[in-house]
Amino acid sequence: MIKILQASSVAEFTLRIAFSDGAEGVFEGAQLLAREGPLLEPLRDPTYFARAFVDAGGLAWPNGLELSATRVREQCRILQAT
Repeated sequence: MIKILQASSVAEFTLRIAFSDGAEGVFEGAQLLAREGPLLEPLRDPTYFARAFVDAGGLAWPNGLELSATRVREQCRILQAT
């Protein structure tokens, strides 16, 4: 089971994600923010979006929104190893 090890903000609504299998990817928040819902509203503020953190191997925000590592991985652009 893949887990998220690290998440860091690299640009507005963009996170760099490190996975437990050694892969790294870029998570663009646009697809997530295209949806509606009360937990998504705070994330429309780029400063709040950047407060993402890793919780139990998933991606989370202070308001309780959590995304599984699998879902994040599906939406990431995986970076090529150098």
